[in-house]
Amino acid sequence: MLTDSALREAFSHFPQGVVLVAAEIDGVRHGLVASTFTVGVSLEPPLVSVAVQHSSRTWPLLREHGHLGVTVLGDRQRGVTRQLAGPDRERRFEGLDVEADEHGALVLQDAPAWMTVRVHDEVRAGDHDLALLEVLAIDSSPTAEAMVFHRSRFKGLVEGDIAC
Repeated sequence: MLTDSALREAFSHFPQGVVLVAAEIDGVRHGLVASTFTVGVSLEPPLVSVAVQHSSRTWPLLREHGHLGVTVLGDRQRGVTRQLAGPDRERRFEGLDVEADEHGALVLQDAPAWMTVRVHDEVRAGDHDLALLEVLAIDSSPTAEAMVFHRSRFKGLVEGDIAC
C-alpha cells in the first residue's frame, strides 16, 4: 500500500549526501540541513538543486536573501549535523567554525566541499519546493571523508569494492 510510512521506509534504502544551506542575514546566521541535494543538474549554467519542505521556516528567509552558502557535510561534521538540523535555531551554529562572504553566504570550515550559490529558479513539487541554485564559486578538500544519510542515520562510507 502507498502510505507515507511505506514511502519513507523504501526511500530510506537510498543513501543520500547531506548539505547545509546557510546565510548570515543582518548579523543572524540561518541554515537548514537537507539530504535532498543534487549536483550536476546543469554544467552551463552550473546548477545544483535542493528540495525543501513547505513547512520550513528557514527556507523563506534564505530564498529571499538569495545569496547562499552550501556546505557538503562530511564525516567530521557527523557529530554536529543533528545540532544544525535541530529545532533550536538560536544554537544551530554554536561552537562551529564558519565563514561568511561579503554577501552573507555562510559555509562550514573543514568540510569535503563548499560552494556559494544564488537562487536561479524554484518549482513547486508536491509538499516541497525544488530550488535550482546557480553555483558562483566552489572548492573542495581532497582528503575529507564523505557522510551519507541512510536508514535515518548519518553514516560514513566504507572503502572497498563489493564482490559481484
